[in-house]
Amino acid sequence: MMPVGRPRGVDDVVILRATTHVMGQVGPAGLTLAAVARAVGLAPATLAQRFGSKHGLLLALANQTEKDINELVGRVRRTHDSALGALTTLMVRSVAALSTPESYANHLAFLCMDLGDPQLYERALTIHHTQQRMIEQLLTEAADTGELRTDSSPAALARTVQAVTAGAGLNWALEREGRLEQRLRQELDAVLAPHLPPHANPDLEES
Repeated sequence: MMPVGRPRGVDDVVILRATTHVMGQVGPAGLTLAAVARAVGLAPATLAQRFGSKHGLLLALANQTEKDINELVGRVRRTHDSALGALTTLMVRSVAALSTPESYANHLAFLCMDLGDPQLYERALTIHHTQQRMIEQLLTEAADTGELRTDSSPAALARTVQAVTAGAGLNWALEREGRLEQRLRQELDAVLAPHLPPHANPDLEES
């Protein structure tokens, strides 16, 4: 007889990644424990036991997202010689779940919901600050190695990169031209260009 406890078979990380996918498909109104359970082949009661409720699932997802950002930065930096190339890849991968205008709209709806929920807002702000810190670290490295002009401010430019990423996504979702990844690369190239040293030719298109 198996001991009573947490049901085995699917790791929490797998469930949370599936949650992100389901969120993009159905939006806030359609997200239920049952919908996520179907996506991972578990019973809704199993998710209720692990996370307590849909709200608990979203809190767990937010906590995992912050961990994922830190791990992603390390992986991306190890595979790029250029700090700016790593930055571009980091920002492109940060919007990987938003591959269609519909999924973008659904995830944006979740963000709007987060802004009105104190616990989810706190975590959303933490994720925002974590991402900003990672961007600033890459820009600081780029300045130290000569990829950026020495008079550039990594802190200010990090905020601009975040704003451009958000704006590029919204414009793309409205205009529905091309792919979000392509649009984001173009916008990042444009915002970084004035901060490059003369005759610089960084490989911003690395992936």
